[in-house]
Amino acid sequence: MDEVSASTPPGAEPRERERGKGGLRRFLRRMASSKAELEAEELQKTTGDEGATPITECGTRKRHCVAGTLRTVTLRPRGGAPALEAELYDGTDVINLVWLGRRKIAGIDPGRRLRAEGLVSEQDGRKVMFNPRYELRGGA
Repeated sequence: MDEVSASTPPGAEPRERERGKGGLRRFLRRMASSKAELEAEELQKTTGDEGATPITECGTRKRHCVAGTLRTVTLRPRGGAPALEAELYDGTDVINLVWLGRRKIAGIDPGRRLRAEGLVSEQDGRKVMFNPRYELRGGA
């Protein structure tokens, strides 16, 4: 007859072994993954927590809420008027946020977390959101 400890319920050992294997798998995957892959995975988690739509799932000509980290912020004139452009990355894809008539917006800096809402369109094969409503999140 097998001896079972009174402190552990029957059948607990296989679960513990499974948990150990899962932990080992996670550890090995994290060791084999690049830093960029791990950052993308973390961004995807936080995007979901904020109730935002992943950028890859954003359809054109529809309003969406997206969240992520600003990669680049540049000033590019459009039709002779200033336009501030920012590239937002959420771990799945990139979307360009464009504020027409603006040279600078306080808090819109590379590395900053941001949540934006607006109409998604496509320009030159890239997703773009013009004059989005935005909310600054955690610091850079």
